Amino acid sequence: MVLIAAAVCSKAGKPLISRQFVEMTKSRIEGLLAAFSKLMTTGKQHTFVETDSVRYVYQPLDSLFMLLITTKASNILEDLETLRLFSRVIPEYCRNMDEAEILDNSLNLIFAFDEIVALGYRESVNLAQIRSFVEMDSHEEKVFNAVRETQMREAKNKMREKAKELQRAKLEAQKRGGKAMSSMGGMGGGMGGAGGGFGGQGGYNPSPMVGESTPAEPPKPAYNAPARKENKAMKLGGKSKDVDSFLDNLVSEGERVAPTSTNTVNGGVSKARAPQISTEPVAVTIEEKLNLTAGRDGGLENMEIHGLMTLRVSDENCGRIKLKLENTQNRSIQLQTHPNIDKDLFRTKSVIGLKNPAKPFPMNAGVGVLKWRFQTTDESSIPLSINCWPSDNGAGGCDVNIEFELENLDLELNDVVISIPIPHGVGAPNVADCDGEYSHDTRRGVLLWQHPVIDRDNKAGSMEFSVGGSPDDFFPVKMSFQSSKSYSGISVLECVEYDSEAPVKYGSDTSFIAEKYEIV
Repeated sequence: MVLIAAAVCSKAGKPLISRQFVEMTKSRIEGLLAAFSKLMTTGKQHTFVETDSVRYVYQPLDSLFMLLITTKASNILEDLETLRLFSRVIPEYCRNMDEAEILDNSLNLIFAFDEIVALGYRESVNLAQIRSFVEMDSHEEKVFNAVRETQMREAKNKMREKAKELQRAKLEAQKRGGKAMSSMGGMGGGMGGAGGGFGGQGGYNPSPMVGESTPAEPPKPAYNAPARKENKAMKLGGKSKDVDSFLDNLVSEGERVAPTSTNTVNGGVSKARAPQISTEPVAVTIEEKLNLTAGRDGGLENMEIHGLMTLRVSDENCGRIKLKLENTQNRSIQLQTHPNIDKDLFRTKSVIGLKNPAKPFPMNAGVGVLKWRFQTTDESSIPLSINCWPSDNGAGGCDVNIEFELENLDLELNDVVISIPIPHGVGAPNVADCDGEYSHDTRRGVLLWQHPVIDRDNKAGSMEFSVGGSPDDFFPVKMSFQSSKSYSGISVLECVEYDSEAPVKYGSDTSFIAEKYEIV
């Protein structure tokens, strides 16, 4: 087949969007689209009409027509198959089949049309592939954005530190300037009297001498003028303002500045702390990843946790060290140390140390010293249970009730997002009741149920909504979260030198994330 153009037209034949796939003048395309309104017929599901040079293949879509213009030599069966694919693409990006919705999503539709046809010939793609190609989801872009956010966060931290340094320097300068001025006060009086004696020789002024003898106190007229514009310039050293005045400036300029205190936000709801790079000579990282699959009717199909402890030493004077750990109380967790780690020392005292005490740990390299694995089908081990209950409402849709409950009360889960699939083309769900926040992602076709934190004080929640579809359309339910508390309970208690047992400064960072969490 050779496809000349694809267009979406109104019932009156007015073209809303059009995409041509072969070399053709604009006037020629406009003439073909204008002729369609005079040739089309109604009353058929799939219809076509031919002229001396082209064939029009079109399908009604509510108040619109999906139109394909092909050559007369093209295969009509292939034309109809391509037309069906085009017709399925329209509801993917337009909730309502009207002119306004088509125009609002015109670019997405044109991008999707380009994925179906290239140079007049249809590509071998399906609807899922078209959706993926148009989204242009890039792992490299995500990594770049994550690195950029980290750099911006570090830059803002440096700015806050610099503001504090300037604040301290300003206060110290004021103290030194105050002492100098008080000591020069008496001299100024004496020299003032002497000034009359020198008046006949040009007039002696003691002010320049005072300015030269106290360089820490700048001339006041140079700073008085900008100090009045408190809302436009950064002011350091105010009696009631500290570094917050600098942050307020960033906010007024449109920058997004994280609050200096991250313990409580919005009435005491804890936020997940941002990962920090340790500046201590010894850094310990504990990472746990969860893979869980549970049945919609109950029962745990599989749950697996992989953990890794990484040690990084950046000071050669701290190479010969030991880590005293808080070991796990779960005997089902399988622990394994690095071959160079003293296994007996770890087994008896829960201490990480090298077999050869005279040999230091590698410098400036992350070394995995301990890893563990936990696998079970016991429902009591689930950190958080989810119950999704869709039921047919008898009106071509479903009433969906979904709830969660934190089973492991020692955990604190941050940035929890529960994703419920929503069938395409059924519109937005009608949410009757919801604990937390929710949003409908029409592009991905999911309802996102979001909770900033789930812990002992906020361990359960529920949501109820209605939407078109069948009960099987709302699975699998997926969940993602992050936590600064490990599932196993393994943590670092102390870092000491190997021989003297003297304490060594160290930094520790723990991360527990859901790599895969599905209710199928």
